[in-house]
Amino acid sequence: MANDFKRFTASSVNTTAGAGATAVYTVPSTGSVAMESIVIGVTLSNKTNAGVTASVFLDNYDGSNDAYIVKDASVPSGSSLEVMSGNKLVLQGNGTTNDVIRVSAGTATALDATVSVLEDV
Repeated sequence: MANDFKRFTASSVNTTAGAGATAVYTVPSTGSVAMESIVIGVTLSNKTNAGVTASVFLDNYDGSNDAYIVKDASVPSGSSLEVMSGNKLVLQGNGTTNDVIRVSAGTATALDATVSVLEDV
């Protein structure tokens, strides 16, 4: 099993909440088996001259048990928010459907997202 550090980004995330938010990271599958991944960081960056709210959503592969990691957090003008701040989050799947980290903003095109993961753990 090879552990790989990877970074995924989404520019100008959408304003749709929950399962309709911008998908930034999806646990990959190898054949019919999903890899497990560990999220080690989520950074949200406000590109505008005004404060914006941001949400990070875990779209659970089982179709239920979805959860917000953070909901409507304030990100000041021109700054960033480190969501994970020392915490880790295990993501998984069943090979057919897999966990997805989704991000939304209160204002269109205001927010970029970066997710750092350790894959294939």
